[in-house]
Amino acid sequence: MKRKISLLPGDGIGPEIVNSAVKVIDKVCGLFETEIEYEEMLFGGCSYDKYGIPVTDETLDSCYNADAVLLGAVGGPRWEKLPHELKPEAALLKLRKSLELYANIRPAKFYKSLLHSSSLKEEVLEKADFVVVRELIGGIYFGTPRGFNEDRGWNTMEYSYKEVARIAHSAFKIARKRKGKLLSVDKANVLECSQFWRNVIHKIHAGYPDVDLSDMFVDNAAMQIVRNPSQFDVIVTSNLFGDILSDISGAITGSLGMLPSASLGVSKALYEPIHGSAPDIAGKGIANPIGTIASAAMMFNHSFGMEKASSLIENAIELALSRGYRTKDIYSAGNKLINTDEMTNKILESIDEISEKERLHN
Repeated sequence: MKRKISLLPGDGIGPEIVNSAVKVIDKVCGLFETEIEYEEMLFGGCSYDKYGIPVTDETLDSCYNADAVLLGAVGGPRWEKLPHELKPEAALLKLRKSLELYANIRPAKFYKSLLHSSSLKEEVLEKADFVVVRELIGGIYFGTPRGFNEDRGWNTMEYSYKEVARIAHSAFKIARKRKGKLLSVDKANVLECSQFWRNVIHKIHAGYPDVDLSDMFVDNAAMQIVRNPSQFDVIVTSNLFGDILSDISGAITGSLGMLPSASLGVSKALYEPIHGSAPDIAGKGIANPIGTIASAAMMFNHSFGMEKASSLIENAIELALSRGYRTKDIYSAGNKLINTDEMTNKILESIDEISEKERLHN
């Protein structure tokens, strides 16, 4: 079967890490006899530099007509003074809205060989394994009116029943396939919008009696993720709160460079690492490609229905890390410091090794 991927390398280290992911995708597709077609488009700051806008209609069409979209990263200090609607980040918001990517799935994955890299104690993290499900195209990032003048600034936080219900269904379904625990995070004690959120979540819960539902205020949730992350299974929350909590989750794993994400809609999907464009290290060949490669693994699972291919990539990442290979962001004494291309090659070698063992076993 032929699959089409729209590639959006973006800015900063984006082209480097997307290139790494493409090598892994090609390797796995060869093993599973799957044909891939790529279409690479400008997106973010590089699009603004050439076209005067951060995303063109042609790029949106490419994404809409693809089976999946793989994004590197966008943004950087050179575009910070642009008007809001022309900043690279505006392209990402427009893409999410255009493809109706309402559910952002961010697994907080803790690789055993990297537990010591976290700022938390190993015993605190060793049993942690949870997923943040973030509503992605509603809430304060998209509410109107919005703006500012010399005297004040204003944004609108709002949700419709439909918006909350559909992200609730997604979260309950994910929880059902895991440990059957869902935590809804809000600020219902002070925000009417959050009280509405909580009411809808509990109404949808009636259709999922096999899932245990609980609530937590966002400030407490942030503290608990750092204090005792193993208590969580699936967390569902609004756009703003999910942005914050998923970055906290990434930080306690040891490096934001390690974590992937999937943004899913009814029929479209976008995959990207959760880190930024890191312009300070762009072009130096030292970026960590694992978050993007792991995002590709999520693509095989969610968009292509190839769970074995997804697991193969995840296991290859774990194997390479278990042998002590590290990029600069996760390096510590006693490990083997390697660059972006070398880490990619170690993961490719691990894919070959694992697939060969499975072939011999079968």
